[in-house]
Amino acid sequence: MVLQTLASMGPLHGYGLARRIEQLSGDEVLLNQGTIYAALVRLQQRSWIAAEWGISETNRRAKFYSITRAGRKQLAEETSNWRRLAAVIGRVLAPSGETTI
Repeated sequence: MVLQTLASMGPLHGYGLARRIEQLSGDEVLLNQGTIYAALVRLQQRSWIAAEWGISETNRRAKFYSITRAGRKQLAEETSNWRRLAAVIGRVLAPSGETTI
């Protein structure tokens, strides 16, 4: 979700990123600061995102995160895996030829 949000929205700071994911999910996914920042550290360690200091819309110093080329490649792989898994689960939950009563 983080990689997709950064790919579609461009650079965001951690708080803005968490709020955008919550908004896109219809508030079904709620992220606290500890969760989002731990994920950002892991993604940065894997070189899937980069960070740069800047000034937020509230005029505070904040780290802005952006997706890297390696992150875009990872996002494409994860998206493909997710679609394949969703298709398999769909087949298992609704096998063809099933009759309803």
